Amino acid sequence: MATSEAPGHAADEPRVTNLELFFDLVFVFAITQVTGLLAAEPTWRGLVRGLLVLTALWWGWVGFSWLTNTVNPEEGAVRLAVFGVMAALLVASLAVPGAFGDDALVFGLAYLFVRTLHVVLYDLAARGDPGLRRAVWRLAPGVLVSPVLILAAAALDGVAQGALWVVALAIDLLSPVVAGSGGWRLSPGHFAERHGLFIIIALGEAIVAIGAGAAGLHVGPALAVAAVLTLAVAAGMWWAYFDVVALVAERRLAQEQGAARVAMARDSYSYLHLPMVAGIVLFALGVKKVLGHLGDPLHAVPAVALCGGVALYLAGHVAFRLRNVHTLNRQRVVALLACLAVIPLATSTAGLAALACLAGIVVALIAYEAIHLREARRRVRLARA
Repeated sequence: MATSEAPGHAADEPRVTNLELFFDLVFVFAITQVTGLLAAEPTWRGLVRGLLVLTALWWGWVGFSWLTNTVNPEEGAVRLAVFGVMAALLVASLAVPGAFGDDALVFGLAYLFVRTLHVVLYDLAARGDPGLRRAVWRLAPGVLVSPVLILAAAALDGVAQGALWVVALAIDLLSPVVAGSGGWRLSPGHFAERHGLFIIIALGEAIVAIGAGAAGLHVGPALAVAAVLTLAVAAGMWWAYFDVVALVAERRLAQEQGAARVAMARDSYSYLHLPMVAGIVLFALGVKKVLGHLGDPLHAVPAVALCGGVALYLAGHVAFRLRNVHTLNRQRVVALLACLAVIPLATSTAGLAALACLAGIVVALIAYEAIHLREARRRVRLARA
């Protein structure tokens, strides 16, 4: 793939392929499975386990977002390899509910296959590019050690199992920093577009949560209001990302060069999109619990998931802006603190009321930015054209 030097999508900038979109469909199911895992064990232990599994799946997806940014996944044997990875990811996703139990071995084996094939394909893609090959092999130890440790954790249980997962993911997440930014190739428009599409996939889980939470219930006024409020929050999350933030971030990524561009892509997208995705998944969990008990207070973990999920999503945005343009988005800091302040309300009054408060906070944030920052917003959107 050629690397564009102009901001945004240049004429020769590669776009996300149909096979990449098809590949991402497996992650639609994977995220649904993670939400199901969280919902099945709404405890602090269950919350930690769900987030560990989500992090592992996210990092697996991140690896292939870098790979398909470098090579065309629809050409030659790479297409068949991508189908093989999809099959392994599907098996891993099926094993998510039992990733810390009876299906831990299945999850570990499937995940190890995915990560190993990622290294093999990247090495093949680096033929004729010594700098890229050196970069791949600097990263390979962490990429391969992490899934081996997750596989080994299948032989353990309890705290020991969770601790080994933490060590494995810490090695994986730190490996790109230790390996450095030199040698990698990146097409900024394609990379930014791919991550934006994943945000949409995650937001789809919030919509799916409406159906899952309302399954078997009579569609009365309270349920209809809850569904609309959930959509309002999800729409606000979409607006917060795609209206301006995604445009500015893509432009900044395209303006950088060489190792600085790679480091920005790693930090802004590979790392800082994880709290955004995790926040959406946690919000979806909270929605499922609210819809099942509209008039009842939430227990502590679902309340933290519902309100803290939106707060975590906004925190990801704040960090995203700090990394890209080195300024603090104060109104989003205020909004995320307001979301956290709703947690005590969610545990003491009807879940529907807490959901209404969250919707009010998100809508107020979007309205403030659209009205008070309209000139800056207009300049950003016109510059895109």
